Amino acid sequence: MSELLLEIGTEEIPSGFIPRALKEMENLLAEEFKAQRIGCEEIKAMGTPRRLVLMGMGVAPGQEGRVIETVGPARRIAFDDQGNPTKAALGFARGQGIPAEELQIVQTEKGEYLCARREEKGEETFQLLPSILPRLIASIPFPKSMRWMDLDNAFARPIHWLLALFDGKVIPFQVGNITASNLSRGHRFMAVGSFPVKDISDYLRRLKNSFVIVNPEERKELILAEANRAAEEVSAQILPDEELLEIVTYLVEYPVALRGTFAGEFLSLPREVLITAMREHQRFFSVGDPQGALLPFFVTISNTKPKDPGVVIRGNERVLHARLADAQFFFREDQKVPLMDRLEGLKKVVYHSKLGTSYEKVMRISSLAEVLARQIDPSLNETVKRAALLCKGDLITGMVGEFPGLQGAMGQIYARLSGEKEDVCLAIYEHYLPTAAGGTLPSSLPGAILSMADKLDTIVGCFSVGLVPTGTADPYALRRQTLGIIHIILDKGYSLSLGELVDKSLSLLTGKAECPPKEIKADVLEFFRGRMQNLFVARGISPDVVEAASAVGFDDPVDLEQRAQALQDLKKDPDFEPLAVAFKRVVNISKSHPPGRVSTKRFEKPVEKNLFLAWQEIGRKAEEQIAGKDFPAALRELSLLRKPVDEFFEGVMVMAEDPKVKKNRLSLLAHIARLFFKIGDFSKITTA
Repeated sequence: MSELLLEIGTEEIPSGFIPRALKEMENLLAEEFKAQRIGCEEIKAMGTPRRLVLMGMGVAPGQEGRVIETVGPARRIAFDDQGNPTKAALGFARGQGIPAEELQIVQTEKGEYLCARREEKGEETFQLLPSILPRLIASIPFPKSMRWMDLDNAFARPIHWLLALFDGKVIPFQVGNITASNLSRGHRFMAVGSFPVKDISDYLRRLKNSFVIVNPEERKELILAEANRAAEEVSAQILPDEELLEIVTYLVEYPVALRGTFAGEFLSLPREVLITAMREHQRFFSVGDPQGALLPFFVTISNTKPKDPGVVIRGNERVLHARLADAQFFFREDQKVPLMDRLEGLKKVVYHSKLGTSYEKVMRISSLAEVLARQIDPSLNETVKRAALLCKGDLITGMVGEFPGLQGAMGQIYARLSGEKEDVCLAIYEHYLPTAAGGTLPSSLPGAILSMADKLDTIVGCFSVGLVPTGTADPYALRRQTLGIIHIILDKGYSLSLGELVDKSLSLLTGKAECPPKEIKADVLEFFRGRMQNLFVARGISPDVVEAASAVGFDDPVDLEQRAQALQDLKKDPDFEPLAVAFKRVVNISKSHPPGRVSTKRFEKPVEKNLFLAWQEIGRKAEEQIAGKDFPAALRELSLLRKPVDEFFEGVMVMAEDPKVKKNRLSLLAHIARLFFKIGDFSKITTA
């Protein structure tokens, strides 16, 4: 087996672009190999800010051969009465390049036809790669791409070199004005120049000797080890920060940890301020004692081995000192204005040109939060209302202006310093949660209520003015905010009507909506439905079951999840398939008939009465269980209808000649269908 090595050398690519690009490179090569019938044992992508690398190990030297079948004329016209091939058969054989005696007969839907089977040998992999690799490079997705010079190709950053080898041989192709070769380059500052490469192991060895650690996992481990070593020199440790570690990993090719210090007086600043000042602007790791208390140190990761580390450290210390001095000033000045006094100032802040000011948004949040509090816990009404009025006040503080990532956190701190109750302070912070998919949810009820109110106003507001997410863009993070609401509802177990909440939110946007409220509501609810379906599938419920449950209602997310899970559990039962088949028959035959009055006088056979009695008894119990949200028990009860349903279909002709008998039978089946529809539409569930 052979090996493939591709290195795309570039100017520095933003760190956030790289992880996805590497993953997609693996997928793209796998897809290309599959399409070209090229076997490969392992595909691995690695990268740094200056290079994206793709390796294929155990690559087949050539395509797999294949048999091509071509169907020709019908047998009846391919041979004469004596069984000799006709002109039609001979012409077909000649066109396929095979003797007539090698033609075969195949059975098709239209009858027997001639068929030519011929083997096609595959091409060598090396001959295919010059067309595969340029196509792959052009397909790597980036949040933003750029063009340079007068070239047609686009990439995250200008490409400076291409290394492409297959079993040590250079793969001849070109991207823009760059021709592939066997040359790579080392670290930009510590190993200037290029060097030839023989194979993957030689490449990795020579890169390491040239101060480039191309494997991001290896770099990550080295960063952690080096950073902790630097912190341990002062009997401390770096504070865990996976997100920062990921960012820094893709900022450097050869990590070197340097420890600096800052004035102890800055430790009087809130912990969040110190960490943010170091993390967001400087990409420094914070340092703490074994208990996690911050210490006046930081660790920075350099991309070079400085000749004089002290010079670099002092430069970083000066920059951080200026940042912290600014933060200290803002913190002191911000406290001169109580948080509640900032509410009026929000009237001067435009939230969105079509949706009004931040003050208007706060008023909408407050109204929605009160509605939610009344449904969830009326005793929280005053707490929630107070927190709602304060929740956006920190947006016009100097600190949040300097460090936008501290919104919510500074609101909590300033509220506490203003003497607000602790549950109000916590709700202010938690109303931004979760900040990412799968992130931490609000721990308190007021925080959860305020979070849902804020997110709902954003979602409905954006839909009202046409700011709807597309397949490639979601600038207002509506998908994340919708999922946030769903996660909170499911986590807390709230029984809430999404439709009613959307109606209330729309009523607060009077005069701002650009579409009819009914259309907006339908679009918002369908958006929620899509997010819920994706979430439940991710949690292990099969797509057809989720569709079956949501088809009969998704207004209450908790109710929907419970019904979907009950259906999923039932689907695993060996008796599920015949039950589903029976229900589908009931639905299909009665779907256009309303569940009208059933008259026992019109029963002609015992199976009709048996089904009627079973429906009355089983239906009563199932209705009670459904009302109590005991969907597994209700489904077990409803499954008892299978036998009388089967006997009914076997014993009578539903579409009887007597229209009154026919109507009576359809009414009975419609009642049974309605029972099942209270949990899900079984007709949408796939069976083996």
